Amino acid sequence: MPQPGVPQGTVTKFTWEQSKIFTNTTRSWWLYVPQQYSAEKPACVMLFQDGGGYIKTNGSFRVPIVFDNLIHKKEMPVTIGVFIDPGDFLPKPDDKPRLRSDGKPDTSARNRSFEYDSLGDAYARFLLEEILPEVSKKYNLTQDPDGRAICGASSGGICSWTVAWERPDAFRKVLSTIGSFTNLRGGHVYPALIRKTEHKPIRIFLQDGSNDLDNQAGNWPLANQQMAAALKFAGYDYRFVFGDGGHTGKHAGSILPDALRWLWRDYKPAEAK
Repeated sequence: MPQPGVPQGTVTKFTWEQSKIFTNTTRSWWLYVPQQYSAEKPACVMLFQDGGGYIKTNGSFRVPIVFDNLIHKKEMPVTIGVFIDPGDFLPKPDDKPRLRSDGKPDTSARNRSFEYDSLGDAYARFLLEEILPEVSKKYNLTQDPDGRAICGASSGGICSWTVAWERPDAFRKVLSTIGSFTNLRGGHVYPALIRKTEHKPIRIFLQDGSNDLDNQAGNWPLANQQMAAALKFAGYDYRFVFGDGGHTGKHAGSILPDALRWLWRDYKPAEAK
């Protein structure tokens, strides 16, 4: 909740339609800039997938409020937040309106699973070659990978892990909640890859619940437990919080401040190392 005397950051909304990596897509994205930001010092940056859900100040996560409070108390560094929705395909002149099974307009982001659940470096390149350079035109962002974090829920959770896995030289902090480490697009292989691949310098906070999804793609609670076991085996800096909730943001939202404190603990700017 908003606290008395805490400076409030600013939130600005944008639209991105010029992607060369996910062509012919449009998406909304938002930028949170804390009041404590100064162009003289590089700011940390944290990116959120399904950004529209995280930017709300009346939802499960309320990230701008949480950032305001933690930055003010110096429990996390001065951090610019980038909140990105998945892409929806740009309509063509002869396209018919898309309808859901109930007859209402279908406004779903149709490229979401392809962008988030696919393995490989495409989404990491989208962030590093398109979104972050756009933000850097106006703001001084750190180039220190330890000062860059990435977060998401469900398919956004596995997407966040994939970005750090592919590019630990650019992102080294991950927050994944109810992560889809299942066989939607091959993500069930991660526990085996983690065990067999040389350790990467990634810190990750995982959350899931025992009543999460169980379907043809896999069992989400078991998949997240397998991830945690593999991370432990491979010596990663990880924390796994396992509750009894389902495929929602209720549990993750309630522990978000603690998750961020844990992720950013002991952080020192690159110039201070």
